[in-house]
Amino acid sequence: MPVNLRRALNDYADHHEDDVHAAACIAFLDEAEHPFDREHLTGHFTGSAWLVSADGEKVLLTHHRKLNRWLQLGGHADGDSDLAAVALREAHEESGLTGLRVEPNIFDVDRHWIPERKSEPGHWHHDVRYVVWATLNEAFVVSDESLELAWVSIHQLADAADTDESLRRMARKWLARA
Repeated sequence: MPVNLRRALNDYADHHEDDVHAAACIAFLDEAEHPFDREHLTGHFTGSAWLVSADGEKVLLTHHRKLNRWLQLGGHADGDSDLAAVALREAHEESGLTGLRVEPNIFDVDRHWIPERKSEPGHWHHDVRYVVWATLNEAFVVSDESLELAWVSIHQLADAADTDESLRRMARKWLARA
């Protein structure tokens, strides 16, 4: 069992006592036989990147090809229980950016439903999110997983009523760090 993730989730939950997503992720970690494998059809862990510009003012978002929504970069753990490494890998793969660095502590946690698609049944993503920093080079490359990528002002995202609730939550968390 991944002791480091359990410790990190417990630490996160201690500092965010009202976070129902953290409690759900901890329970899932305790109950699931293979929580990091996408073949675990009821749900699995994913790692996401709150990929911020070098100046900390913008975040890189993807217009997700499968979900047709603007979201943070991230993806399946594919058996890897080091979700910070997953977030870093996904940020690089989906943006083409090099020289990225990841903060070791959990930034945000979310549990969300992924609807049925083709032969894949609907399932839960237990998403653990980390801050990933871009270097001075912010020229991204759009991968096959995205329709588009865009650097978005974190200040504008925090107040945008027409965006994903979890993106607004992360933007507000980011701004509160200052």
